[in-house]
Amino acid sequence: MESIKLFIPFFFILSLLSEKGFAGHHLHHHHLHHHFQPSKLFVFGDSYVDTGNISPSDSNYPKYPYGITFPGKPDGRFSNGRVLTDFAARFIGLKSPIPYRHLEKIGIEGAKYGVNFAYGGTGVFKTGYDLPTMTTQIDFLQNLIADSTFTPNQISSSFALVSVSGNDYSYYLSTNGSIQGFIPLIEKVVKQIRVNLKRIHSFGVKKISITALGPLQCVPEITVVSDFKECNSTISALVDFHNFLLQQAVDKLNKETNDSPFFVLNLHSAFSSIIQNKGVPQENITFATPLQPCCIGINPEYDCGSVDEHGNKKYVLCDDPNSAFFWDAVHPTQQGWIAALSILISTMKQHF
Repeated sequence: MESIKLFIPFFFILSLLSEKGFAGHHLHHHHLHHHFQPSKLFVFGDSYVDTGNISPSDSNYPKYPYGITFPGKPDGRFSNGRVLTDFAARFIGLKSPIPYRHLEKIGIEGAKYGVNFAYGGTGVFKTGYDLPTMTTQIDFLQNLIADSTFTPNQISSSFALVSVSGNDYSYYLSTNGSIQGFIPLIEKVVKQIRVNLKRIHSFGVKKISITALGPLQCVPEITVVSDFKECNSTISALVDFHNFLLQQAVDKLNKETNDSPFFVLNLHSAFSSIIQNKGVPQENITFATPLQPCCIGINPEYDCGSVDEHGNKKYVLCDDPNSAFFWDAVHPTQQGWIAALSILISTMKQHF
């Protein structure tokens, strides 16, 4: 599981049931006109939002060709370039917050724009990696508040981005969890997400977004069996159940508060629209074969970035990462994230 094989265990289910490439013009014209202008961004979750918390010495560190578009070399992002965090930060007018791993080295001045606590490969619960779960990531913020790294005023002018992209489920299947146990697991995961969101809000964080599960049935690790032509309907039903419970949980949390601080960032609808429409036509973003990843192992057991003992590549790379929605077996390209954010921007604007 060298480069975070987030969902490869879903195969168990199949038989059982450039700097210039940043936002381009697509995100630059959106500014905040409403009452809430965050001064800090706090990020929790997994590889969809991690911007460098995995150490290069860790086995799951994303190696070359990760980072070839930005910053030009591997830097801990699970893409060829920028990820969801970077674009969310730009939307609210901030620079991408410092990865928590670097905070000790750089010090308090490094936290000017907030802190990214997300670690690629982690989940709501333990996922087999010796990395902080979401509960532990939230502990990190609580500790920083306790030692006065952040004042109450700074916390109350902050936005939290929370990503849950499916690692709890892939880990469950990789340990031969039964299909019968899947529904209770989804209920358990969403229940804990609700606890986590409520806890972040209890610190005084003003706005909190939680990602819906993307269409896991369409990630290249699943669609490889159909030569990247078809999504898997069984997985689709499980993803829909998670997202249904998640929306219910968020609605309930908002009813318990006065200012409706919680909202779902619907990656599922955004990704599905991009796949169906082969891009975002109104933004002139095109992905001719949206299920085909840019970087893929030459055999299913190999990852993007893997090499043999002689340094020979065990993966193939497309000519232009901007032509692909998926970068590797599960993660979008930088251009894929730009496409998704061009759809999600309307949701973001509603809440700021």
